[in-house]
Amino acid sequence: IVTSILVRGIQESAKTNNIIVIVKLSVVIFVILVGAFYVKVENWTPFIPDTVTAADGTTTFGWDGVITAATIVFFAYIGFDAVSTTAQEAKNPKRDLPIGILASLIICTVLYILISLVLTGVVNYKELNVAAPMGVGIDKIVELRNWSPAAGAFLSSAVKIGAISGLTSVILVMMMGQTRIFYAMSKDGLLPWFSHPHPVHGTPHTATILTGLFVSICGGVMPLGLVGELVSIGTLLAFLLVCIGVPILRITNPHVERPFKIPAPWAIGLTGAGFCLWLMSNLPHDTWIRLMIWMEV
Repeated sequence: IVTSILVRGIQESAKTNNIIVIVKLSVVIFVILVGAFYVKVENWTPFIPDTVTAADGTTTFGWDGVITAATIVFFAYIGFDAVSTTAQEAKNPKRDLPIGILASLIICTVLYILISLVLTGVVNYKELNVAAPMGVGIDKIVELRNWSPAAGAFLSSAVKIGAISGLTSVILVMMMGQTRIFYAMSKDGLLPWFSHPHPVHGTPHTATILTGLFVSICGGVMPLGLVGELVSIGTLLAFLLVCIGVPILRITNPHVERPFKIPAPWAIGLTGAGFCLWLMSNLPHDTWIRLMIWMEV
């Protein structure tokens, strides 16, 4: 379904994504607004526990656990990078792209923080080490508000719909961004078989269809935890190279027109590269080995 929408065009993809985003944001904001009244501050004490023992027996310690978790779930921020890949579709990319990237980054970060605070405030963190922590939070809110079983079932279904909507929008945006990257590479002569757009819709249909098949196969046979780690380390590596490349290009190509500029490129670029490398260093060694094989292939 996602592939067929992307083949039809950017307007159809944007409309579909807008509907999905409205659905998932409605669920998230509802949980935040309702759950905020039942937050217990004592559930945040200690705010960063010294040790956490998971159901499988593994133990994570304090700040090390926070940094490791931030690294593993870094793929949640990959969508902001995808905004830049749609420059060819924007009417005024010089103005629209910075606004889109920064505004979406701020809004999503605030929502991430609020939903995390509400869930850990309503339910103790030890009870959230499950496959569906949002479901546990909803059940606790229903219990505290003395809602009927029917209301609880409705909210549980709404959360599931929101989760599915979130995954669908991520797949749509990521595939759209990836196919535009393939199309741009084809114009540089690297992937010439992706250079011919659809005769009716004008979209890179070949890249879209092949990407959809590849994503479907990988999603069906690969463990999700492994995929998440690979996506995170791959994204961090890409960000690392960009952070290093921006200041270098200021020296090697100083006269190139730059619609998007950042102040103090050396300070910001090297700082960003350092943080990316720091986060990558917290990933398991097996993930680094897979990254090396991935890059070699």
